[in-house]
Amino acid sequence: MKPLDLLGETVTPDGTDMKLVRRDTEFIILANGKSLMSSRMHGSEEALATFACRRARTLEQPCVLVGGLGMGFTLRATLDFLPSDAIVIVAELLPAVVEWNRGPLGPLAGHPLKDKRVRVEVGDVGVALSLSRGRFDAVLLDVDNGPAPFASSDNAGLYDNRGVAAAFAALKPGGVLAVWSAREDRKFEQRLRYAGFTVEVERVRARLKKGGPHHLIFLGHKGTVGRRQ
Repeated sequence: MKPLDLLGETVTPDGTDMKLVRRDTEFIILANGKSLMSSRMHGSEEALATFACRRARTLEQPCVLVGGLGMGFTLRATLDFLPSDAIVIVAELLPAVVEWNRGPLGPLAGHPLKDKRVRVEVGDVGVALSLSRGRFDAVLLDVDNGPAPFASSDNAGLYDNRGVAAAFAALKPGGVLAVWSAREDRKFEQRLRYAGFTVEVERVRARLKKGGPHHLIFLGHKGTVGRRQ
């Protein structure tokens, strides 16, 4: 096995050690030494954007929030799906991840941060949601491993009752919340319904038609009236 080359390192607010490494042509982000994401498997991230933006792409100047930059694949797919007048806000907690995407990770997804539709906000996506009532046509959360945090315990607040309610409030009527997850979570589905969402769950492969592990996309649709469904 070829050795890992360390390209970057940072620490999350709760003390998790995050590293960007490369093995041959593969890029990997590690959280406390465990693989969080790999450049070889990003089909489900692209599916997240496809499901989330089906309605937004038909709107005039849609506004979309992408929570979590990762390796840029979700952002790239979102941009490819949306019209030229769209506004895409990227909320990324770690400044180092933004710099990695402007540096060695940039070519992987075609330098999405250079797109004129993108606005980067370095900070907690939960704060961005709480300050954005009725702003977004779609919210994509590709943060951590889904509702069960893996990289940072601070991410749990995005998926509890208060976090889900903030996402609901941040959406326009007819908006969609899309959450990437590495596994099933029935309690999270129930939490979405309690908040007022109509819920769908899509099961996809990490490499889509090429296989890989199964991942889930939770979709919460906000009705035009905003009543509980």
